[in-house]
Amino acid sequence: MANAEIGVIGLAVMGANLALNIADNGYKVAVFNRTYARTEEFMKSAGELVGQLIPCKTLEEFIAAIRPPRPVIIMVKAGEPVDMQIQALKPLMTDDDIIIDAGNANFRDTLRRGEEMSQTALTFIGMGVSGGEEGARRGPSIMVGGKQASYPRVQKVLEAISAKYNGEPCAAWLGENGAGHFVKTIHNGIEYADMQMIAEVYGIMRDRLAMPAAEISDVFAKWNEGPLESYLIEITAKVLKAIDPKTDRPMIELILDAAGQKGTGRWSAIEALQMGVPATGIEAAVAARSLSAAKDERLHAEKVLGLPQSIGGADDKDAVIADLEMALLAGKIAAYAQGFAVMSAASKEFSWGLPMPTIAKIWRAGCIIQSRFLDEISTAFSKEPDVANLAVTPSFSKMLQDCDAPLRRVVSDAVLNGSPAVALASAISYFDTYRRGQGTANLIQAQRDFFGAHGFKRVDEEGDHHGPWGSS
Repeated sequence: MANAEIGVIGLAVMGANLALNIADNGYKVAVFNRTYARTEEFMKSAGELVGQLIPCKTLEEFIAAIRPPRPVIIMVKAGEPVDMQIQALKPLMTDDDIIIDAGNANFRDTLRRGEEMSQTALTFIGMGVSGGEEGARRGPSIMVGGKQASYPRVQKVLEAISAKYNGEPCAAWLGENGAGHFVKTIHNGIEYADMQMIAEVYGIMRDRLAMPAAEISDVFAKWNEGPLESYLIEITAKVLKAIDPKTDRPMIELILDAAGQKGTGRWSAIEALQMGVPATGIEAAVAARSLSAAKDERLHAEKVLGLPQSIGGADDKDAVIADLEMALLAGKIAAYAQGFAVMSAASKEFSWGLPMPTIAKIWRAGCIIQSRFLDEISTAFSKEPDVANLAVTPSFSKMLQDCDAPLRRVVSDAVLNGSPAVALASAISYFDTYRRGQGTANLIQAQRDFFGAHGFKRVDEEGDHHGPWGSS
């Protein structure tokens, strides 16, 4: 009997938690895994929710268990496994059934899949889900892309299982086809930049101020009560406070300094470059992760090159910590400003009509980059929907003016003392370049014309021109 409201394929951690979340919110959900043994394990661990779950041994049984039009969430590894799963489902599904890819897909794969599915009677949704394992179980931020007509069929379920901010669901339809996965990609790019800047500030406190992990933890905990309040600041304080039970040392001191990445940050940087939109904070964060992974090379370089000679200790520790808070706030604004600028460009290129205030709202809870000032970002875009850059809105321009001197002091001190701060330094360079009406690209244009006859615009005449280089 078709009595499930929705189906979930793939019962690894994310898929299993999402299925339990759906069941927990009062909806019956059909579940299927390639190996039925995993389905049996999942059912045994479901506890009192077992009555809301319909375990299925075959895809045919799975499809038959869902109320038409049938929405099916795929939670399998991104890439070819998704294509294989779609191909297996298509012969079994009927008109207006909905295939939902909820994995970390490259949005260009989503564009392709959406186009392929448009040739069938089925519909396709690319859905970004942020919040990690806990978010999937208790309430993630959900970014939906696809045919708008298909969204009402799943809207109640998705809003029910999403995180809530002051009672508002953090789930929304954002645009056609790849819009949802693109927004999730940029979310992850901002996340990369945010995490990198937090790590840089931690490094300055650890190396420049010689602060132990527990003391740095207290600083982050205090910052989480102010303008930097966010999920990442909160968990940073907890991470730095944690003690390794084997050694009684701070856990952070035993973790290898080589960061992993799954591709979404890199995709953000690539798409920004392809659209000609500067996203220097994201680019710096991706580069920093790549450098961190070259641990052996870095150890060798330290032996060969040595560490930079410090110019001296910090004069006023409390003042430096206060500057670090403001510098981190400025860097955070830069990351968001760049991310939203990239989304704005993509919205025009792909005719998505991305609702910027809504994106800020659904990021206020459930997702990794949730933070206090997302409310202010939503308000800023509501007042000026077509603003070119978040940095020039009244509230954020005032914040940046307040943060300007502290950010300069932090970056200057980091450079003089050899403290790596690539993302924070990129923030000040970005703002300095963006706000300078008379830049230096006139020289670049002259050079391009000299060696390649590319031509240039004059400030006093219309049309394309060339310089008198032959007589130089």
